[in-house]
Amino acid sequence: MRILASKMNKTLEYIFPDPPADIDLSELDAAAVPEHIAVIMDGNGRWAKKRALNRLKGHKAGIEAVRETIRCASDLGVRYLTIYSFSTENWRRPQDEVIGLMDLFAKTMLAEVDGLHEEHVRVMTIGDLSALPAETREAFDEAWRKTRDNDGMTLVVAVNYGARQEILHAVEACMRYAVLEAETSQKMPELSEEIFERGLYTGGIPDPELLIRTSGEMRVSNFLLWQIAYSEFVCTDVLWPDFDRYELLRCILAYQKRERRFGGV
Repeated sequence: MRILASKMNKTLEYIFPDPPADIDLSELDAAAVPEHIAVIMDGNGRWAKKRALNRLKGHKAGIEAVRETIRCASDLGVRYLTIYSFSTENWRRPQDEVIGLMDLFAKTMLAEVDGLHEEHVRVMTIGDLSALPAETREAFDEAWRKTRDNDGMTLVVAVNYGARQEILHAVEACMRYAVLEAETSQKMPELSEEIFERGLYTGGIPDPELLIRTSGEMRVSNFLLWQIAYSEFVCTDVLWPDFDRYELLRCILAYQKRERRFGGV
């Protein structure tokens, strides 16, 4: 039987042509696939170490997992996919690894943008791009220029991103708003969550329903601290380069078994 929900872009049989024995495709509620999935991609270094390779080889291997996750999420009808590529704390890593990562970001984005554009994927970034090397920054800017009018899934790449920094950015925006309002109306405005969220890098993007972290770690690592207030967490032991469409499906199935109460009963 061919299953095609209204929000999905491909049939389940097309997306998952050879499901392993532990997965029953009929268990997936195609109409309840999360609108927004966020992913902490962890384990590239450990994947490389297990194979006696340098860490950059692990990051390069992780590109295929990124590619497959984007394709699968888009086919499933996910509207937003946010991937944690490089944090504000990652600058502390060895210099050769950081340089290699920046070069990898630039080359990968330039190589992939045409394919993403053909799939109607819109590419945007969150974080402080001003600190990135010019070549890397220009590659992300070019991806945004080329895909910004697309109406498919939005791929949100978090690069030089830190949630604490983002919250400070939003606070500064609120302060500017309050000063401007006070000057024009002669009274201090009341702040709200809606006003605060305008100053976030993710302004206008719905909060993620599902947060996935790979490699068995159980922490959020300064990622989307405001936005994940009611996200469901699924942590998998799979190292990021080994993450594929079937592991993504396992995470979605685990999410769909949760009862989301948002503080209620």
